[in-house]
Amino acid sequence: MTNTLILWDIDLTLVNTVGMGAELYAIAFKAVTGREMGAVADMAGRTEKAILTETLALNGIETGDFAVFYTALEAAARTLEPRMRASGHALPGAAAAIAGLAGDGVLQSVVTGNLRSIAEMKLAAFGLHHAIDFTVGAYGDDDHDRAVLVALARERAQARHGLAIDPARVVVIGDTPHDVKGALDRGAIAVGVATGRSSAERLAAAGAHVVVPDLSGVVAAIRARLDA
Repeated sequence: MTNTLILWDIDLTLVNTVGMGAELYAIAFKAVTGREMGAVADMAGRTEKAILTETLALNGIETGDFAVFYTALEAAARTLEPRMRASGHALPGAAAAIAGLAGDGVLQSVVTGNLRSIAEMKLAAFGLHHAIDFTVGAYGDDDHDRAVLVALARERAQARHGLAIDPARVVVIGDTPHDVKGALDRGAIAVGVATGRSSAERLAAAGAHVVVPDLSGVVAAIRARLDA
């Protein structure tokens, strides 16, 4: 496992926040525009930049100050955090999977569509943040394309920790074909977990190197792939 970078998706891979994403957007949209949001873009496996771009277009707004919207999303998340803690949950096996992949030469972070502050909030809410190095993660305001996020996380990990990480030692774990494609486009190992709305068959069809039904077997599957 020497010089290995593990990159976790968050929503429906590690945690379930009970569909609060659309509510976050509704609150933020009204705070910024002063009117109700009519429609929100599909969120599954996508970045905040991509979701916001499409949501604005769906609501008749061609351009907007993304920084203002990001600030509003962060404020909305803080407002909803107590309810998220009460009604959301870590997915079964999440804590054990993170702990099981920890070790010398292994760095764990996130590649997520969330903003960094919201990513940290979600994992901390359910005690999953301790082994995650958020400083080298890549986030929803970095780019539309998850492949760019994978590359950014690897570059940040190498720069911050003085490592040389082969793309073949980067492991991306997620629940959607978007996660799989982002990994494949950067030469990383794609691990699909069928814990969200995408079936194991769909993840396999997207090209995932490893597909597991849940997090209970993900550590053994990843170690076997890396040791092959």
